[in-house]
Amino acid sequence: MTLPKIRFVKYQATGNDFILIDNRNGMLRLSRSEIARLCNRRYGIGADGLILLNPAAGFDFEMKNYNSDGGECSMCGNGGRALIRFARDLGMIGNQCRFLAIDGIHEGGIEGDQIRIRMQSVDRIRETPAGPALDTGSPHLVVGIQGLMNHDVVREGRALRNSPLFMPGGINVNFIEENSDRIFIRTYERGVEDETLSCGTGAIAAALVSHQRKRIPTDGNPVETPVHCQGGVLLIRFIQTGGSQFEKIDLIGPVEKTFEGTL
Repeated sequence: MTLPKIRFVKYQATGNDFILIDNRNGMLRLSRSEIARLCNRRYGIGADGLILLNPAAGFDFEMKNYNSDGGECSMCGNGGRALIRFARDLGMIGNQCRFLAIDGIHEGGIEGDQIRIRMQSVDRIRETPAGPALDTGSPHLVVGIQGLMNHDVVREGRALRNSPLFMPGGINVNFIEENSDRIFIRTYERGVEDETLSCGTGAIAAALVSHQRKRIPTDGNPVETPVHCQGGVLLIRFIQTGGSQFEKIDLIGPVEKTFEGTL
């Protein structure tokens, strides 16, 4: 029996890398173990996650995304940005789009080499014994430290990710160091169960927590905060509408196609 061939494309978004597959015919079904193997960096293609571009009535497409462990994951901001670039490269969209994801409707835009995704509003930052936690499409903990580049992100991140404080689902853990007006970040991601070079929803969490701590009045004007990840710089744009309430949150940064192939 001849197995069907599946074409895939690999993109990286500030070092956060994804396997993307055009599934507009809706025919592809992958098991958790198959996705995990494809994302494995020794036995597969290697990626932080796999994303299917699915059809969606009334929208440009649907985003169906999986972590590298093969499980379906919560919203991935960098993955969404990569998928927007993929859709444009397929000729499906121009410089604007509207699509469905696990957490609802998103809008996207392309401005030169910068890909923008509009994320859902955030209505709460809660204080925990480990630090501020919030949901930016995925649950995140933000921990301020000194000496970020020498910090054992994997060991401490894994412990906090599995802390009883955040069970049963666990949490993504962001370690940040602020220097003047710059935020530096390293993230331990659940589902990947390792540090990644960049995390879009984590960068948003860091920017919102940093802004709230500074208590700088904005009078409803947009705020732009660059966040320096190991894989590049992400720009977070948002409006603060209350003490812990933020809306019109945009995640902006570059996306690059790295290679394509056939499974």
